[in-house]
Amino acid sequence: MARKVVSSSSDVLLYFLAIFIPPLTVFFKRGCGADVLINICLWILAWIPGVIHAWWIISKSEGAM
Repeated sequence: MARKVVSSSSDVLLYFLAIFIPPLTVFFKRGCGADVLINICLWILAWIPGVIHAWWIISKSEGAM
């Protein structure tokens, strides 16, 4: 069976915020950890990979902000 994807309104706001400040959205979803450090490095080196990583984290994480 296909997995049903449900996005809450907070996730929609996080997707929008990830365009401007990707590490902040990763911090909201995962807390302070390796994912935030990876995202900061990606964001500093190139903006687009940081955004893609943040969107991936948002889509894979469960729970609210």
